[in-house]
Amino acid sequence: MRPHSICRSIALCWLPVILLVCSLASAQDQAEPGPDEYEQLPENPMTAERLAELILRVDEDATLIGASWQFKVADIDTIVVFDIAADRMRIIIPITRADELEQDELLRVMQANFDSALDARYAIGQGLLWGTFIHPLGALTDKEFLVGLGQTVNVVVSYGESYSSGMFIFSGGDSAEIEQQKLIEELKDLSI
Repeated sequence: MRPHSICRSIALCWLPVILLVCSLASAQDQAEPGPDEYEQLPENPMTAERLAELILRVDEDATLIGASWQFKVADIDTIVVFDIAADRMRIIIPITRADELEQDELLRVMQANFDSALDARYAIGQGLLWGTFIHPLGALTDKEFLVGLGQTVNVVVSYGESYSSGMFIFSGGDSAEIEQQKLIEELKDLSI
């Protein structure tokens, strides 16, 4: 049996379990929050005004257009889109055109999403590869926003190299071995 056939067989065996878990999670999301869940919300839910204050601390020349902030972080054009009604916020930074990505680059960004991008992610939308951080708006703390912003900038800057958010590499993925192999190759190049 070929490897992808084995994976497909395993996936088909687990599919009913996965669907059951997803339906339970969906039903739980639609249910009224219990008392414990209210306690997990931050004391001061993130608002559009507080988000604006944080962004203007990062770049005093930031521009608000509708529900979208455009500003620079370390000379990187950055966009923050928020929707109060949907309780969502996302940081997005364009990297490159998606149709210019080679197969090995697509594989590498997916590996990074597993272990080295951490809270930031690589994503494709509107014909572009993006660095992104997505979070519920109301539950977002100042620190989470700023760390998410830093991680997103780092995945953009490290694209093509370490593909890292700059924090650490989650064990069990491929990125640590790839980075170790790069170091070995670089050291080999120094040989006489």
